[in-house]
Amino acid sequence: MRAYLDMVKTVLEEGIRQPNRTGMDTLSYFGYHYKINLQDGFPLLTTKKIYFSSVIRELLWYLSGETHIRNLRKYTKIWDAWTSAEKNWEVGKMYGYQWVNWEKYTPGEDGQLQLEHFNQINYVIDLIKTKPQSRRMVVSAWNPAVLDEIALPSCHAFFMFKVAHGRLNCHLTQRSGDIALGIPFNVANYAVLTQMIAQETGLEVGEFSHYINDAHIYVNHIQGLEKQLSREPLPLPRLEIAKKPFWELQFEDFTVRDYQHHPAIKFDVAV
Repeated sequence: MRAYLDMVKTVLEEGIRQPNRTGMDTLSYFGYHYKINLQDGFPLLTTKKIYFSSVIRELLWYLSGETHIRNLRKYTKIWDAWTSAEKNWEVGKMYGYQWVNWEKYTPGEDGQLQLEHFNQINYVIDLIKTKPQSRRMVVSAWNPAVLDEIALPSCHAFFMFKVAHGRLNCHLTQRSGDIALGIPFNVANYAVLTQMIAQETGLEVGEFSHYINDAHIYVNHIQGLEKQLSREPLPLPRLEIAKKPFWELQFEDFTVRDYQHHPAIKFDVAV
């Protein structure tokens, strides 16, 4: 995936070294944007191995709306760094909870406010089906009211869709992006989600557009990323999804075909 390697090269060459809350400095680049044509293949990084099973498990966890990782960590430990058994593996009302359980209050018959939940994913799917020309297909994971209650303020803050020429395009705005560890997963996650929604709405996939406000490389990741730059990208794999209704899809319904990749590279998580 040449677009990813171009981003790595740009941030290595032009990023400004900055301290941050983790104690591990980063090379930080403001406002990086790129696009990927999903017609060219499923954008699973090939210059190092990405664990596809973890990508799917994480996405299905988001869609479950769970505020804990007790079920997720049966299969992958990618979120363990932000919580613990002492905290009952809770991460709070972040990402998926906001996607499918956005809280709103409406007056009840007794005049008292009642809590209701709004499913933003359903809202977007319905708009695509009924008003494909709409410019309001937006899902937000950024809820300022809960920032002091959650394990990590949402990095991929909001995303939106646009239908054009019979294809579903997705744009992701990210407030902060760890280029070595987070971004490869983010790209794969949203590519899967786009294909899921495209299938549900009878469309083909189009482009994935990605804006990262603070695109950064932790200084202890530089060597591993330089190794990736020395590797030749391999042909992209294909993603197959079972022909089932959106909310009935399970882990076993996703298959990646012809995934060729270079060896895995270990990067430490900065928390």
